[in-house]
Amino acid sequence: MARKKSTERQLAERFVKGMMSGSHRSGNGDGKKGLAFVPLILVAILCVWTQCNPVPVPLENEQPSHNATTLSDSVTSESTSPVGATGNAPVSTDVVSGENYAVPSESEPQFELETTQSSPTSIQGERVNIERAVDGDTLIVFSSNGRERVRLIGANTPETVKKNWPVEPYGPEASAYTKRRVAESGNVATLVSDGDRQDKYGRRLAFVYLGNDTVSLNEELVRVGLAQASLQYRFSRAMKDRLAAAEAEAKSERRGIHSLSR
Repeated sequence: MARKKSTERQLAERFVKGMMSGSHRSGNGDGKKGLAFVPLILVAILCVWTQCNPVPVPLENEQPSHNATTLSDSVTSESTSPVGATGNAPVSTDVVSGENYAVPSESEPQFELETTQSSPTSIQGERVNIERAVDGDTLIVFSSNGRERVRLIGANTPETVKKNWPVEPYGPEASAYTKRRVAESGNVATLVSDGDRQDKYGRRLAFVYLGNDTVSLNEELVRVGLAQASLQYRFSRAMKDRLAAAEAEAKSERRGIHSLSR
């Protein structure tokens, strides 16, 4: 391309020189005739200038400079909602707007699990609120019958509040144990009637399951050696066997009241 342009430029220069010399020679005879070559000379000069200063032509795949894009121009703003209610999603910054937005994390949980303590399905009885523990084996509760005294059937703790009767060994310990367990349960229990409903004093007889326990307080007191198993009442053979086994364990380990015997 450069060699072709050089040849055209040489031809144009020769043409101009020839026209100029012809005009100079013809000027001696007829000045008007020489002026007729002036337009041709101007055209030749224009051709020479065009060849020396070519107009740049953009390539086929070249984009104009004013339409060029940058990395920041290609980034679009993105808006996402934070994941979950904790608001702990990672935060990124939009390159263009400078605004922060949340980026969900796959390891982040979507939702949060609820933990509740369910009541034991194996215990069927009346749910009551406990006002207080009188001693180790007697409670005052609020039931469907109103305010009433409940005697733990099959368990007999040492006396502490019986009139005209001295405080028996391990009586205060049994009373303190029952009061502590009642408080730990939130003063809620399930009463299960089994056999006789009342004793000779009019107290309601029941197995007492504190809170959501699946082992009765009756059996618990016998097992730790703070109550004797009282099997003279009429109730199921299965529960009598449990109380007898608990008492045998307490005697074997010499717990509580069983530590006093030789």
